[in-house]
Amino acid sequence: MTTAASGRIFADDLGRRLSVEIPKRIVSLVPSLTEALFTFGAGERVVGVTRFCEEPADAVRDVPRIGGTKTIQRDDVLGLQPDLVVASAEENEKEQIEDLVAAGLTVYVTLPRTVEGAITMLASLAEVTATAHGAKSMLDSARSALTSARAFAASTPPTRVFCPIWRRPYMSVGAGTYMHDLITVCGGQNVFATRDGHYPQVTLDEAAALDPQVLLLPDEPYPFAERHRAEIEAALEATEAVRAGRVHFVDGKLLSWYGPRIPEAIATVGSWLRTAS
Repeated sequence: MTTAASGRIFADDLGRRLSVEIPKRIVSLVPSLTEALFTFGAGERVVGVTRFCEEPADAVRDVPRIGGTKTIQRDDVLGLQPDLVVASAEENEKEQIEDLVAAGLTVYVTLPRTVEGAITMLASLAEVTATAHGAKSMLDSARSALTSARAFAASTPPTRVFCPIWRRPYMSVGAGTYMHDLITVCGGQNVFATRDGHYPQVTLDEAAALDPQVLLLPDEPYPFAERHRAEIEAALEATEAVRAGRVHFVDGKLLSWYGPRIPEAIATVGSWLRTAS
Protein backbone atom coordinates (compact mmCIF):
# COMPACT_ATOMS: atom_id res chain seq x y z
CA MET A 1 0.00 0.00 0.00
CA THR A 2 1.05 3.57 -0.71
CA THR A 3 -0.65 6.81 0.20
CA ALA A 4 -1.49 9.78 -1.90
CA ALA A 5 -3.51 12.94 -1.62
CA SER A 6 -6.45 11.07 -3.14
CA GLY A 7 -6.33 8.32 -0.51
CA ARG A 8 -4.79 4.90 0.10
CA ILE A 9 -3.42 3.31 -3.07
CA PHE A 10 -3.47 -0.45 -3.60
CA ALA A 11 -2.65 -2.71 -6.54
CA ASP A 12 -5.00 -5.61 -7.18
CA ASP A 13 -4.01 -8.95 -8.74
CA LEU A 14 -4.41 -7.47 -12.24
CA GLY A 15 -1.88 -4.77 -11.37
CA ARG A 16 -4.48 -2.01 -11.41
CA ARG A 17 -3.79 0.82 -8.96
CA LEU A 18 -6.87 1.67 -6.92
CA SER A 19 -7.51 4.55 -4.56
CA VAL A 20 -9.48 3.04 -1.67
CA GLU A 21 -10.68 4.75 1.45
CA ILE A 22 -11.52 2.42 4.35
CA PRO A 23 -14.65 0.76 2.92
CA LYS A 24 -17.92 0.98 4.78
CA ARG A 25 -20.09 -0.93 2.29
CA ILE A 26 -18.57 -4.03 0.69
CA VAL A 27 -20.04 -6.33 -1.97
CA SER A 28 -18.27 -9.68 -2.36
CA LEU A 29 -18.60 -11.63 -5.60
CA VAL A 30 -16.32 -14.46 -4.42
CA PRO A 31 -17.58 -17.13 -1.97
CA SER A 32 -14.20 -17.88 -0.41
CA LEU A 33 -13.47 -14.18 0.07
CA THR A 34 -16.87 -13.58 1.62
CA GLU A 35 -15.86 -16.11 4.26
CA ALA A 36 -12.48 -14.41 4.61
CA LEU A 37 -14.04 -10.97 5.08
CA PHE A 38 -16.17 -12.25 7.95
CA THR A 39 -13.19 -14.06 9.46
CA PHE A 40 -11.14 -10.87 9.29
CA GLY A 41 -13.85 -8.89 11.09
CA ALA A 42 -15.34 -6.97 8.17
CA GLY A 43 -18.61 -8.90 8.16
CA GLU A 44 -20.76 -6.05 9.41
CA ARG A 45 -19.67 -4.02 6.39
CA VAL A 46 -20.58 -6.71 3.83
CA VAL A 47 -23.85 -5.52 2.26
CA GLY A 48 -24.11 -7.89 -0.71
CA VAL A 49 -22.94 -11.37 -1.75
CA THR A 50 -23.62 -13.97 -4.44
CA ARG A 51 -26.03 -16.85 -4.04
CA PHE A 52 -23.00 -19.15 -3.81
CA CYS A 53 -21.63 -17.32 -0.78
CA GLU A 54 -22.66 -19.91 1.80
CA GLU A 55 -20.14 -19.34 4.58
CA PRO A 56 -20.21 -18.42 7.38
CA ALA A 57 -23.76 -19.75 7.12
CA ASP A 58 -25.38 -17.92 10.02
CA ALA A 59 -23.71 -14.62 9.22
CA VAL A 60 -24.51 -14.49 5.48
CA ARG A 61 -28.04 -15.87 5.68
CA ASP A 62 -29.71 -12.46 5.59
CA VAL A 63 -27.20 -10.58 3.44
CA PRO A 64 -28.77 -9.44 0.12
CA ARG A 65 -27.94 -11.60 -2.92
CA ILE A 66 -26.83 -9.97 -6.16
CA GLY A 67 -26.97 -13.03 -8.47
CA GLY A 68 -24.48 -15.81 -9.09
CA THR A 69 -20.73 -15.56 -9.47
CA LYS A 70 -21.15 -15.49 -13.26
CA THR A 71 -24.61 -13.90 -13.38
CA ILE A 72 -24.07 -10.70 -11.42
CA GLN A 73 -27.08 -8.42 -11.37
CA ARG A 74 -25.54 -5.04 -12.09
CA ASP A 75 -28.48 -2.95 -10.93
CA ASP A 76 -28.69 -4.87 -7.66
CA VAL A 77 -25.02 -4.19 -6.99
CA LEU A 78 -25.38 -0.50 -7.82
CA GLY A 79 -28.45 -0.26 -5.62
CA LEU A 80 -26.39 -1.33 -2.62
CA GLN A 81 -24.07 1.66 -3.15
CA PRO A 82 -20.86 -0.20 -2.28
CA ASP A 83 -17.60 1.68 -1.88
CA LEU A 84 -15.71 -1.58 -2.54
CA VAL A 85 -16.51 -4.62 -4.68
CA VAL A 86 -14.34 -7.72 -4.25
CA ALA A 87 -14.15 -9.84 -7.41
CA SER A 88 -12.21 -12.72 -9.00
CA ALA A 89 -10.78 -12.71 -12.52
CA GLU A 90 -11.41 -16.46 -12.69
CA GLU A 91 -14.72 -16.92 -10.89
CA ASN A 92 -16.48 -13.83 -12.26
CA GLU A 93 -17.06 -12.87 -15.89
CA LYS A 94 -14.63 -10.29 -17.26
CA GLU A 95 -17.37 -8.33 -19.01
CA GLN A 96 -19.43 -8.07 -15.83
CA ILE A 97 -16.45 -6.84 -13.82
CA GLU A 98 -15.69 -4.27 -16.50
CA ASP A 99 -19.33 -3.16 -16.42
CA LEU A 100 -19.13 -2.48 -12.70
CA VAL A 101 -15.88 -0.55 -13.16
CA ALA A 102 -17.45 1.46 -15.98
CA ALA A 103 -20.33 2.29 -13.65
CA GLY A 104 -17.85 4.00 -11.36
CA LEU A 105 -17.43 1.35 -8.67
CA THR A 106 -14.12 0.50 -7.04
CA VAL A 107 -13.53 -3.17 -7.88
CA TYR A 108 -10.64 -5.05 -6.29
CA VAL A 109 -9.92 -8.04 -8.57
CA THR A 110 -8.17 -11.14 -7.24
CA LEU A 111 -6.43 -13.94 -9.15
CA PRO A 112 -4.40 -16.26 -6.91
CA ARG A 113 -2.77 -19.14 -8.80
CA THR A 114 -0.77 -20.51 -5.89
CA VAL A 115 -1.16 -21.02 -2.17
CA GLU A 116 1.55 -18.45 -1.51
CA GLY A 117 -0.16 -16.04 -3.90
CA ALA A 118 -3.47 -16.57 -2.11
CA ILE A 119 -1.90 -15.76 1.26
CA THR A 120 -0.33 -12.61 -0.20
CA MET A 121 -3.66 -11.61 -1.74
CA LEU A 122 -5.50 -12.20 1.55
CA ALA A 123 -2.99 -10.03 3.39
CA SER A 124 -3.56 -7.29 0.83
CA LEU A 125 -7.33 -7.66 1.13
CA ALA A 126 -6.99 -7.27 4.88
CA GLU A 127 -5.07 -4.03 4.33
CA VAL A 128 -7.66 -2.78 1.84
CA THR A 129 -10.48 -3.44 4.31
CA ALA A 130 -8.50 -2.23 7.35
CA THR A 131 -8.73 -5.63 9.04
CA ALA A 132 -5.04 -6.54 9.24
CA HIS A 133 -5.25 -7.11 12.98
CA GLY A 134 -8.24 -9.43 12.66
CA ALA A 135 -6.60 -11.34 9.80
CA LYS A 136 -3.23 -11.82 11.49
CA SER A 137 -3.94 -15.12 13.27
CA MET A 138 -5.36 -16.78 10.17
CA LEU A 139 -2.54 -15.50 7.95
CA ASP A 140 0.12 -16.61 10.44
CA SER A 141 -1.43 -20.08 10.55
CA ALA A 142 -1.54 -20.27 6.76
CA ARG A 143 2.09 -19.20 6.40
CA SER A 144 3.20 -21.70 9.04
CA ALA A 145 1.27 -24.52 7.38
CA LEU A 146 2.77 -23.65 3.99
CA THR A 147 6.30 -23.60 5.39
CA SER A 148 5.84 -27.01 7.02
CA ALA A 149 4.30 -28.52 3.90
CA ARG A 150 7.16 -27.28 1.74
CA ALA A 151 9.70 -28.77 4.13
CA PHE A 152 8.00 -32.16 3.90
CA ALA A 153 7.66 -31.97 0.12
CA ALA A 154 11.35 -31.14 -0.24
CA SER A 155 12.36 -34.23 1.72
CA THR A 156 10.14 -36.84 0.09
CA PRO A 157 9.50 -38.04 -3.48
CA PRO A 158 6.21 -36.62 -4.77
CA THR A 159 3.01 -38.67 -4.58
CA ARG A 160 1.08 -39.05 -7.84
CA VAL A 161 -2.42 -37.55 -7.46
CA PHE A 162 -5.53 -37.65 -9.62
CA CYS A 163 -8.15 -35.05 -8.71
CA PRO A 164 -11.14 -34.88 -11.05
CA ILE A 165 -13.40 -31.85 -10.72
CA TRP A 166 -16.12 -32.83 -13.21
CA ARG A 167 -17.84 -35.89 -14.62
CA ARG A 168 -19.46 -36.40 -18.04
CA PRO A 169 -17.03 -35.44 -19.34
CA TYR A 170 -14.35 -36.00 -16.75
CA MET A 171 -12.18 -32.95 -16.15
CA SER A 172 -9.19 -32.47 -13.90
CA VAL A 173 -6.97 -29.60 -12.80
CA GLY A 174 -4.00 -28.44 -14.81
CA ALA A 175 -0.93 -26.39 -14.01
CA GLY A 176 -1.40 -22.73 -13.21
CA THR A 177 -4.36 -23.28 -10.90
CA TYR A 178 -4.70 -22.87 -7.16
CA MET A 179 -5.80 -26.51 -6.75
CA HIS A 180 -2.76 -27.76 -8.68
CA ASP A 181 -0.44 -25.74 -6.48
CA LEU A 182 -2.15 -26.91 -3.30
CA ILE A 183 -1.54 -30.51 -4.34
CA THR A 184 2.07 -29.68 -5.20
CA VAL A 185 2.97 -27.87 -1.98
CA CYS A 186 1.49 -30.77 0.01
CA GLY A 187 3.93 -33.14 -1.66
CA GLY A 188 1.83 -34.27 -4.59
CA GLN A 189 2.46 -34.62 -8.30
CA ASN A 190 -0.67 -33.77 -10.27
CA VAL A 191 -0.82 -36.49 -12.94
CA PHE A 192 -2.40 -34.11 -15.46
CA ALA A 193 -0.05 -31.19 -14.81
CA THR A 194 1.30 -31.29 -18.36
CA ARG A 195 -2.08 -31.11 -20.08
CA ASP A 196 -3.00 -27.90 -21.88
CA GLY A 197 -5.47 -25.64 -20.13
CA HIS A 198 -6.30 -24.97 -16.52
CA TYR A 199 -9.08 -27.57 -16.41
CA PRO A 200 -8.37 -30.20 -19.08
CA GLN A 201 -10.87 -32.81 -20.22
CA VAL A 202 -9.57 -36.31 -19.41
CA THR A 203 -10.73 -39.91 -19.33
CA LEU A 204 -10.58 -42.45 -16.55
CA ASP A 205 -8.53 -44.71 -18.82
CA GLU A 206 -5.95 -41.93 -19.19
CA ALA A 207 -5.90 -41.46 -15.44
CA ALA A 208 -5.44 -45.19 -14.91
CA ALA A 209 -2.46 -45.24 -17.28
CA LEU A 210 -0.73 -42.64 -15.10
CA ASP A 211 -1.07 -44.88 -12.03
CA PRO A 212 -2.01 -42.31 -9.37
CA GLN A 213 -1.13 -43.20 -5.80
CA VAL A 214 -3.91 -41.08 -4.30
CA LEU A 215 -7.36 -40.10 -5.63
CA LEU A 216 -9.02 -36.93 -4.35
CA LEU A 217 -12.73 -36.72 -5.12
CA PRO A 218 -14.12 -33.28 -4.16
CA ASP A 219 -17.82 -32.58 -3.70
CA GLU A 220 -17.61 -29.37 -5.75
CA PRO A 221 -17.78 -28.17 -8.42
CA TYR A 222 -19.03 -31.67 -9.32
CA PRO A 223 -20.63 -33.41 -6.33
CA PHE A 224 -18.55 -36.59 -6.25
CA ALA A 225 -19.92 -38.96 -3.61
CA GLU A 226 -20.03 -42.64 -2.64
CA ARG A 227 -22.41 -43.40 -5.51
CA HIS A 228 -19.54 -42.69 -7.92
CA ARG A 229 -17.00 -44.92 -6.19
CA ALA A 230 -17.79 -48.09 -8.16
CA GLU A 231 -17.43 -46.39 -11.54
CA ILE A 232 -14.13 -44.74 -10.66
CA GLU A 233 -12.56 -47.68 -8.84
CA ALA A 234 -13.52 -50.09 -11.61
CA ALA A 235 -11.72 -47.95 -14.18
CA LEU A 236 -8.69 -47.44 -11.94
CA GLU A 237 -8.65 -50.85 -10.24
CA ALA A 238 -5.04 -51.55 -11.22
CA THR A 239 -3.71 -48.27 -9.84
CA GLU A 240 -1.83 -48.02 -6.58
CA ALA A 241 -4.45 -45.60 -5.24
CA VAL A 242 -7.29 -48.10 -5.53
CA ARG A 243 -5.24 -51.16 -4.56
CA ALA A 244 -3.98 -49.40 -1.41
CA GLY A 245 -7.36 -47.90 -0.52
CA ARG A 246 -6.24 -44.31 -0.99
CA VAL A 247 -9.48 -42.97 -2.47
CA HIS A 248 -10.58 -39.92 -0.50
CA PHE A 249 -13.82 -37.99 -0.75
CA VAL A 250 -13.06 -34.43 0.24
CA ASP A 251 -14.87 -31.20 0.96
CA GLY A 252 -14.35 -29.30 -2.29
CA LYS A 253 -14.05 -26.03 -0.39
CA LEU A 254 -10.78 -27.25 1.10
CA LEU A 255 -9.30 -27.62 -2.37
CA SER A 256 -10.62 -24.50 -4.06
CA TRP A 257 -11.53 -21.90 -1.41
CA TYR A 258 -8.47 -19.75 -0.74
CA GLY A 259 -9.10 -18.14 2.62
CA PRO A 260 -9.49 -19.28 6.22
CA ARG A 261 -9.51 -22.92 5.05
CA ILE A 262 -5.90 -22.88 3.83
CA PRO A 263 -4.32 -24.30 7.03
CA GLU A 264 -6.90 -27.11 7.25
CA ALA A 265 -6.57 -27.83 3.52
CA ILE A 266 -2.80 -28.21 3.75
CA ALA A 267 -3.09 -30.41 6.85
CA THR A 268 -5.79 -32.64 5.36
CA VAL A 269 -4.33 -33.12 1.89
CA GLY A 270 -0.83 -33.45 3.32
CA SER A 271 -1.90 -36.22 5.70
CA TRP A 272 -3.39 -38.24 2.85
CA LEU A 273 -0.32 -37.84 0.66
CA ARG A 274 2.04 -38.82 3.48
CA THR A 275 0.37 -42.23 3.66
CA ALA A 276 1.73 -42.96 0.19
CA SER A 277 5.27 -41.74 0.79
